[in-house]
Amino acid sequence: MSFMIEALSLHKEFPARKNGPSPGNGKNGDPRNDGGQRLFSPKARPQLVAVEDVSLTIQSGEIFGLLGPNGAGKSTTIRMLATLLEPSRGTARIAGFDVVRQPQAVRRRLGTVLGGERSTYWKLTGRENLEYFAALYQIPGGEARLRIQELLARLDLEAKANELVERYSSGMKQRLALARALLPRPPVLLLDEPTVGLDPQSARNLRQIIRELKEQGHTILLTTHYMEEADQLSDRIAIIDHGRVIALDTPRALKASLTQQEVCRLEAAGLPDPKPWASQIPGVQEVNCRFLTESQTWEVTLHLKDYRAAAPELLRLVTEQGGRVIQLSVKEPTLEDVFLSLTGKALRD
Repeated sequence: MSFMIEALSLHKEFPARKNGPSPGNGKNGDPRNDGGQRLFSPKARPQLVAVEDVSLTIQSGEIFGLLGPNGAGKSTTIRMLATLLEPSRGTARIAGFDVVRQPQAVRRRLGTVLGGERSTYWKLTGRENLEYFAALYQIPGGEARLRIQELLARLDLEAKANELVERYSSGMKQRLALARALLPRPPVLLLDEPTVGLDPQSARNLRQIIRELKEQGHTILLTTHYMEEADQLSDRIAIIDHGRVIALDTPRALKASLTQQEVCRLEAAGLPDPKPWASQIPGVQEVNCRFLTESQTWEVTLHLKDYRAAAPELLRLVTEQGGRVIQLSVKEPTLEDVFLSLTGKALRD
């Protein structure tokens, strides 16, 4: 079996910030505060663990989704695989090349679109951007022109190719970033939240492009904040929380893990925190609550053995707590339900 991405016990730590004055602010540079209390030993500086012993193997031609709440370690993992961060320990390989010992070979086989980072020059046109990056990739002139024209057409950028990028819409900028990543025809793509901030039509178009790239044989590691997107695109999904992989399987298998339960969703106004009393309903196996500030309502997700048996008690308790039911529904478990069950958080928390 051919693995294009391999990570074995990948681990990343950062020096933790301390509270209070910085070291050396005391007399003669002594790392103590004004009360003489040592803040920390320089040799025992506390560490913040961002990624903890993550192991993954991703096959050639696979779309692999990496999901987790904010701060779970997704982007740090992507940046280690992209050779932008060096692991504290553990190993990773892209197309068989070690990300620490052979970074140049790794970069030649990678295309990256990193969320929240400007990866093109806004004072250049779209075409000029691609010409510049083609030169950096050392693609010969004639071949570069052909590739650039092909990518502009494929990503629907031809009409605006000679306009400054600063005038592009968010969707066009994201498509140009993907064109830049595809210029060297890399076998592996790392896409960190590629559709974030896009309007629905632009996001739909970009998802279709990602499907086409898979059909052409690209291996794609995808992080996303959109559960439905992960469900639609991914062959397999890993859920990461607090730097650790806590589940890894196909979307279907992950959802099947909750098939012995019914999932009830309640939206109600005028309630105190529902978790303490909702957890006492007979047959409830799990409760997740989220306060929706815009509507000033609680969204409660309950995993139940038998909704019909539990519903009367649920409605009685809502009334007893002085609440008002806005919406109540029951349905088959979704990937979002799996995520909530495993992490206790919504994807954007």
